[in-house]
Amino acid sequence: MRFNLKKLIFSGTILLFMCGFKPADNKKPNLDYVDPYIGGMGHLLHPTRPNVQLPNQMVRMHPLRADFLDDQISFFPLTMISHRAGELFGILPGMGKPEAGTWKERQTYDHDLEIVRPYYFSTYLIDEDIKTEFVPGNKVGFFRFTFPVKGAKRLRLQINQEGHWDIINKNGIAGEEQFFGMKAFVYGEFNQDCKTVLKTVTRPVKKTNKTRQEPTAWVEFQGDDDRPVEFKYAISFISPEQARINLKNEIPHWDFGSLKDNGEKIWTDVVNQIEVKGATEAQRRTFFTSLYRTYERMVNINEYGNYYSAYDHRIHKSERDFYIDDWVWDTYLANHPLRMILQPKKESDMLDSYTKMYEQGGWMPQFPLLYIDNPAMNGFHSTIVFLDAWRKGIRGFDADKAYEGIRKNGYQATMLPWRNGPLCSLDTFYRKNGYYPALMPGEAETVKEVDSFEKRQSVAVTLGASYDDWALSEMARELGHKEDQQYFRNQSTNYRNLYRPEKKLMWPKNSKGEWIEIDPKFDGGPGGRDYYDENNGYTYQWQVQEDIHGLIKLMGGREKFTANLDQLFREDLGRTKFQFWAKFADATGLVGQYSMGNEPSFHIPWLYNYSGEPWKTQKRVRFLLDVWFQDNIFGIPGDEDGGGMTAFVVFASMGFYPVTPGLPVYNIGSPVFEEVKIKLSNGKTFTIVAHNYAKGNKYIQSAKLNGKQLDRPWFTHTDLLNGATIELEMGAYPNKKWGSSVDAAPPSEIE
Repeated sequence: MRFNLKKLIFSGTILLFMCGFKPADNKKPNLDYVDPYIGGMGHLLHPTRPNVQLPNQMVRMHPLRADFLDDQISFFPLTMISHRAGELFGILPGMGKPEAGTWKERQTYDHDLEIVRPYYFSTYLIDEDIKTEFVPGNKVGFFRFTFPVKGAKRLRLQINQEGHWDIINKNGIAGEEQFFGMKAFVYGEFNQDCKTVLKTVTRPVKKTNKTRQEPTAWVEFQGDDDRPVEFKYAISFISPEQARINLKNEIPHWDFGSLKDNGEKIWTDVVNQIEVKGATEAQRRTFFTSLYRTYERMVNINEYGNYYSAYDHRIHKSERDFYIDDWVWDTYLANHPLRMILQPKKESDMLDSYTKMYEQGGWMPQFPLLYIDNPAMNGFHSTIVFLDAWRKGIRGFDADKAYEGIRKNGYQATMLPWRNGPLCSLDTFYRKNGYYPALMPGEAETVKEVDSFEKRQSVAVTLGASYDDWALSEMARELGHKEDQQYFRNQSTNYRNLYRPEKKLMWPKNSKGEWIEIDPKFDGGPGGRDYYDENNGYTYQWQVQEDIHGLIKLMGGREKFTANLDQLFREDLGRTKFQFWAKFADATGLVGQYSMGNEPSFHIPWLYNYSGEPWKTQKRVRFLLDVWFQDNIFGIPGDEDGGGMTAFVVFASMGFYPVTPGLPVYNIGSPVFEEVKIKLSNGKTFTIVAHNYAKGNKYIQSAKLNGKQLDRPWFTHTDLLNGATIELEMGAYPNKKWGSSVDAAPPSEIE
């Protein structure tokens, strides 16, 4: 018998290939794919937390532990101060005697006995056989502790900053915690009578090697029975009385199950807004978990018609939701644009909140946290968000007042990283000379306002300001402010002043206009902050989202642009990973010099669409999703930043992405799914269909928009809002002609 060896090998390969491609069960509810453990072990920096909360609401709970590998829980926070900014109050069950020193500082749990859903948490504290459950409301939370029948039943309630506990009655307790210049209040009730002892515990502070006094309430319950101890509570940032009102409004009952069911329904409605067909179980788990994470923040702190604002330290009456907790350097790229599609009314409320914070505090916020505007990172990217929303038809905020705020930032605010306040000498230099000046290696800093760690970030600031100024110019055009439009349009081209043609990179200059000779892969101190920010020159080579065609011209045309882009994914580190990451800890998820784990890289693989090779975008994006966003505890390559990174996953998996927020245009990639349907708030449905769908068929052969031939790799927000259907004919090999013409490239508004 003769065997065709090549045919046999090919058939075997196909068989193995098909065995690895297990389609998901389309009958399984979308919510069942959400796994909050994904990303629970950070590659280098912060892991994700298994947050249990309602979408964009202020009570957020996760067990306090280092990461997924940590098998002990310090306590259960009653809520978070802000995304990664600490916890408010805390509770931990136990059976030991606190006065005898036998109370456990941390409780051991079993991973396999823990359940985490967006709306429900349960864990088993295995040393003392205590089951702990939690369900969230908007301003409330509900714990249920099931102790062994025999033995003590105790709870420890703690204050994490400064504050105190008050015994209200035999089954009620109230607390106050002061943090960063404001206060939080909690009011809670137990389902049975208890004995409460208030005392202060001395605890070590690891970071400072000092101790602090922690006000603690020790609560003990009597009786040998199997009745669970239940604790329902409400948080307020207004007053103790408001905390009581919040609890009465949301949980007037003791029905733990009904609160759980309500949370499940709310989350079901959220994740069902996007329906998908096809893909594997793993891809669906990654996708729907990413979608869940995009609802972590901003959070609504309006408490039934009133809210406390740290921006003027006053209580305001308002029936409209008031949102805080946003890191706009991270979220302007994908999280805000995604919400503009899925929840435009909520996005409008958030921008109204930004405008209110400007009115109350005097500056348009950069990172509006609960307790302060934290000027983290660099840039005024809220300007970009306002423009993006306006051009996508989102109103409902005072556009003139918003413009006043972003204009004030543009004219009067310092661009220095991690600084709020008026202009300094470096800003004056920038407006006159068109770039932020860098220091020579070893040169001492002379400007007192520069942060000693964050440095000048001269190239990053110049590029970020160019984008912000473009957005401000475009918003001025939208609202008829011609003088501002022209001024900031001219300023928006400043990025060109730092392009060094022979290096093919954005390069630092000193105040004399001289290039500073550096290694763009490695120089600039921790995170390259003398010149760049968290990433090196190879990432900032591409930070011109507002004028991509202008960048193509600077690089010498489409072919050279594409060659530079190819080289980014192939360029070596020039040193060991140990050496590189010791200085660039944020630049994770590496493919060559490309960093999937940091936000400035999100738009880069889509740039092939602009240079006539969209098949390379299809290849790169699918590769990055497959490699760096798997459905396990290592499944997020960098700091997730409360939806900042996972919004990229949602877009990329659906097959399109907003490369330039501020332009109502989406670039087409390669969808993970056979079909995607987005239910829009206007009652219409936007659909993407991938014909000839199979795991290996990631390349677009041809496309149609509403039945008509589509020869370009992009579509508009208007197409989306009108409920368009995009049909993609897929294949295993690239069609290098589709979308390749100059006329097919996505638009750019700076010429």
